[in-house]
Amino acid sequence: MAEAAKWYVVHTYSSYENTVKATIEKTVQSRGLEDQVLAISIPMETVTEITDSGVSKTYERKLYPGYVFVKMVYSDNTWHAIKSIRGVSGFVGASVEDPIPLTDDEVYAMGVEKREIIVNYNVGDTVNILDGPFSSFTGVVESIDVDKNSVSVVVTMFGRETSVEFELDQVEVTTP
Repeated sequence: MAEAAKWYVVHTYSSYENTVKATIEKTVQSRGLEDQVLAISIPMETVTEITDSGVSKTYERKLYPGYVFVKMVYSDNTWHAIKSIRGVSGFVGASVEDPIPLTDDEVYAMGVEKREIIVNYNVGDTVNILDGPFSSFTGVVESIDVDKNSVSVVVTMFGRETSVEFELDQVEVTTP
C-alpha cells in the first residue's frame, strides 16, 4: 500500500503549520491510519542574517508558509481525517474534494523529500558528463558538495579550462 502513497499539499491558516502537523500525527495514531498516512513535512531552510550591529543570527524558516505536505494513500477516510482538523482550510487541487498529488520532480524540487544519490567519484577523478549542454564531455572533479547536490568539474573547451557546476547525478566516473 505504501507504493500508492503520494505527496499532497494541505493549506493551513496562517502560522498553524506546526499545530496542524502535530494534530495530523495524533489523528493518524488514534484512528490507526499509520499504513495510509506515511509522512508529514514542513520544509524548512536555515537562514543566516547579519543585524545592523554586525551580529550573525541563524534560524530556521518555513519554505512554504501556510502549507503542510502529507504523504498518504488518498481515500475518503484519509481526506476526511485531515480536512476535519482545526487550522486546515483544505487540500491544494482543482476543487476542495479533488486534491492533486505532487509529481516526483515537484517533491524533490520543493525539498519535501530528498533523493538519495550515491556518489562513486572523488575530487581529482575523471568523469563523463551525462546531460545538458556539456553531455559527452569529460572533465576532472574539482569539488563535491553533497548537501547542495552539486559537483564542480573542470572541462576543457576551445583550449581553455573552465569550471562548470553540475548536479551530482549529471556525471559519472569514466570507465577505463
